[in-house]
Amino acid sequence: MSNIYQEIQKRILVLDGAMGTMLQEYKFTEEDFRGERFKDYPTPLQGNNDLLSITQPEAVKEVHRKYFAAGADIVETNTFSGTTIAMADYQMEDLVYELNYESAKIAKEVAEEFTAKEPHKPRFVAGSIGPTNRTASMSPDVNDPGYRAVTFDELRIAYKQQVEALIDGGSDILLVETVFDTLNAKAALFAIEEVKAERNIEIPIMISGTITDASGRTLSGQTAEAFLISVSHIPLLSVGFNCALGANLLQPHLEAIASKTDFAISAHPNAGLPNAFGEYDETPEETAEQIEEYLKKNLINIIGGCCGTTPKHISAIAAVAAKYKPRKAEFVATVQNS
Repeated sequence: MSNIYQEIQKRILVLDGAMGTMLQEYKFTEEDFRGERFKDYPTPLQGNNDLLSITQPEAVKEVHRKYFAAGADIVETNTFSGTTIAMADYQMEDLVYELNYESAKIAKEVAEEFTAKEPHKPRFVAGSIGPTNRTASMSPDVNDPGYRAVTFDELRIAYKQQVEALIDGGSDILLVETVFDTLNAKAALFAIEEVKAERNIEIPIMISGTITDASGRTLSGQTAEAFLISVSHIPLLSVGFNCALGANLLQPHLEAIASKTDFAISAHPNAGLPNAFGEYDETPEETAEQIEEYLKKNLINIIGGCCGTTPKHISAIAAVAAKYKPRKAEFVATVQNS
């Protein structure tokens, strides 16, 4: 579906930065989130960033443009919470297909605009698939360890609907990201494989876990290497980590997997750790300097930013990444020729 397999052999690909950080700068009010269409909606909608793809599409487009202009090769769709499970918070389950479709369509339009201007540097859209706000392998109730707030099948069905809409809207890649519970991710991967089989298509898949604290484990208790092993049965474009940690704290976990897989490796760390007010103070130069350590050690194929990162961060990261060759991902040649 795309020539990303060729591009990833030529250079280190740059992923965009935080969508939420950029949208916050618009200071959208409840009325802005609602727009005309949802002005009488029965629930509060402020904070539902995915909805902005319908009510404030120009703002979302502008964010994508800023990241591509900063040097990104790949932008993520504005669909981090785009499942019926996450949208239940806003009683917007019925809107899920439209939200994902419109988000992918917006991102694809901007990607095509930049590819037309610079055909030597094609731009790609990654359909962002977040973890949902429920966990399939742990109980949210301390008094009932056997209880689960969601089943594997419920997750699979929800993810399948999101995947179909992201593909229909024009996504080149599917990115299962911020994985804190690998069982949730497996439901997403299962849904993707179902859609691929039903439609008889291939689409590159990226998966990105999140190490939640200094223990070096995901929320559901896996080490970086265990996470890699548990998802390696699927033919992936890349595996990696994002969120929770800054670039320097993420490095040992990337080192733990880089020597153990032929998949490409991705990382999109936060701009350091948040301060007491939940804000990120790390400058673009500081982030890029830490990321350069990954590049010196030949750990990375795809690099970008998560919480707190802006187009300035991506610009600094892209400048550093351009100086290095990508880590060799042997599977690429096989996939390309198959």
